[in-house]
Amino acid sequence: IIEITSRLQVLQDVGLGYLTLNRASSSLSGGESQRINLATSIGGGLVDSMYILDEPSIGLHSRDTDNLIKVLKQLRDLGNTVIVVEHDESIIKAADYIIDMGPLAGNKGGEVVFAGTYNDLINANTLTANYLKGDLSIDIPKHRRKWKECIKINGARENNLKGFDVKIPLGVLTLVTGVSGSGKTSLIRH
Repeated sequence: IIEITSRLQVLQDVGLGYLTLNRASSSLSGGESQRINLATSIGGGLVDSMYILDEPSIGLHSRDTDNLIKVLKQLRDLGNTVIVVEHDESIIKAADYIIDMGPLAGNKGGEVVFAGTYNDLINANTLTANYLKGDLSIDIPKHRRKWKECIKINGARENNLKGFDVKIPLGVLTLVTGVSGSGKTSLIRH
């Protein structure tokens, strides 16, 4: 019972407390699959291992990111090396060591432009540092595109979706957001 409780707590901590036992693994998002593997690793108590995670915060709501950071630190504190490819600012801030790649993308990238702590990073002159410091930002658009046509989904029911209707406008950038497990991926994929 103690081990079951401990493993369930880790699943809760990585933002997967909403999953049900009858959920097919093929219906999980990439981020959910990574977090299940992460929970399995912590529950197994492996030490002296290296974990490489590619954007484990994908699909996580900001509310759940703090718990993910706690789990990553637990994995580290067990004596493991944890390498994370990530863009989330709070995970960047929580890292013991940061390697910033650049200077740009594609054939204009491929170099280490910074390596060190977060405090050193915010004093560096890299694209990442300039966004973290607020020297660069993405402005909120002054005008939003209007839309007339849309895709109508009636009675959406899959995994956690409870049979609702929704309109998705065409010809605009539409964002689907919400806490982990709220049905974002199910709505859009299925």
